[in-house]
Amino acid sequence: MSESTVSNDKADTGFLGHPIGLRTLFLTEMWERMSYYGMRALLVLYMTGAITEFNPGLGWSQIEAQAIYGIYVGMVYFMVVPGGWLADNILGHQKAVLYGAMIIALGHFTLAIPIEQTFFLGLIFVVLGTGLLKGNISTIVGKLYKDDDKRRESGYTIFYMAINIGSTLGFLVCSYLGEKIGWHWGFGAAGIGMSFGVLQFIYSKKLLGSAGMNPNPMENHKRAKLALGAKISLGVMFVVIVSGLLGFYSIEPRVFAENFSYFLTIVAGVYFLYLFLFAGLNSIEKRNLILLALLFIGAAAFWSGFDQSASSLSIFARDYTDLSVSGYIIPVGWLQFANPIFVVIFAPIFAGIWTHLGRVNLNPALPIKFALGLALMAISFVVMLFAVELAMETAPVGMRWLILTYLLQTWGELTLSPIGLAAFSRYSPKRYIGQMFGLWFLASAIGGVLAGLLGGDALDAGLESISPVFNFMIKYYFAIALILILLSWFIKKPDNPKTEDEAISGQD
Repeated sequence: MSESTVSNDKADTGFLGHPIGLRTLFLTEMWERMSYYGMRALLVLYMTGAITEFNPGLGWSQIEAQAIYGIYVGMVYFMVVPGGWLADNILGHQKAVLYGAMIIALGHFTLAIPIEQTFFLGLIFVVLGTGLLKGNISTIVGKLYKDDDKRRESGYTIFYMAINIGSTLGFLVCSYLGEKIGWHWGFGAAGIGMSFGVLQFIYSKKLLGSAGMNPNPMENHKRAKLALGAKISLGVMFVVIVSGLLGFYSIEPRVFAENFSYFLTIVAGVYFLYLFLFAGLNSIEKRNLILLALLFIGAAAFWSGFDQSASSLSIFARDYTDLSVSGYIIPVGWLQFANPIFVVIFAPIFAGIWTHLGRVNLNPALPIKFALGLALMAISFVVMLFAVELAMETAPVGMRWLILTYLLQTWGELTLSPIGLAAFSRYSPKRYIGQMFGLWFLASAIGGVLAGLLGGDALDAGLESISPVFNFMIKYYFAIALILILLSWFIKKPDNPKTEDEAISGQD
């Protein structure tokens, strides 16, 4: 029986008018994002926290902590690329998601152990597990629908809501426990949340049918060779990790982060070139690939600012912002509620805007929407420049500055992230779909590493060093936005059996 026979029937409307399997993926993504964002909200605060009797942090410098944060975020999304390859060729996407979820839970429970030596081991487990889960669960969402099913994009919009519900839970629970009770309580709560995700995936996996169950078809001897290569690679990685944890070599975080950003950029460029020149794509697939490469550049730049929420903006909230509400000092992480709440409020509005513009034949091209997202990101840091100037005169400043910043960044996110997911699902070469989703998340990896590097520079000398870095970021967001707008005139609309409007509106 073919994969589409079980999972792609348009009569399947068991979850909000969509295939019932979307419920399984929705809940898995929700708990995974709860654990990810809950732990991430604590990460820099824990590393830079003072070594005090109550809730002691690690006492590391801003440069060191921000670099480690950037490496962690970059590694999380970089590992999505080999995770997609493993799912495409060896495991199948369903097994990859399950194994990844279990490893993530192990990682958070390892972080919950109140021993400094287990800190990096826990981060490594979370990185490896997320690499298996993140891209592959998005791939399965697309496999629930036939290519001509107009519900696909609105299905991704529903799936995107799971991210915001999960992140809200993470900020609420993990930030409170971590900041008010103890850091390791917060990390442990993230592990419990991911465990809920594992259990519900196991018990409801049958709802997915055969969507993403099997890897790509190939001869058994070829798959055996690929599996052997994967095992050897895992063995080498294990030796490297263990020897590092045992202290046989040391890494300078800042230098590693800088070189890692170059490495990720080269990997992405080489892979796009490989697909274009040597993957046997037809002219239509090559034209679509050029568009996706353009969107990739815009996404990488965008995430370098967006990921400042748990980096420089989180430290600004802790050190220079008045967090009192009716006499109660709220956890720093609670300020990050703003993003998921704003997404819930404005996602339907943005989807409605794109739909209306499509009906009157005025829907902007994909690169122009990405340029708008980058422009909104730039404006958000203009707001932060005013906040920094005010803090230098009369610190602490009100929370409204950060809330306005998060509002503008959320608007930028809504013009870029769900649209990018839908574009990579629809326009990627079908036989490379898992790896193309890995490339989409590789843009997040590059952005995450840059976020750590920029955040470290911004906080190196306190308030005095923030403004020059934010000024630089504003300039490069506007510059890339302008380049995207100019290049959009030279790129034809992507090939699509339907219209581009239907592909990105997020509506039926």
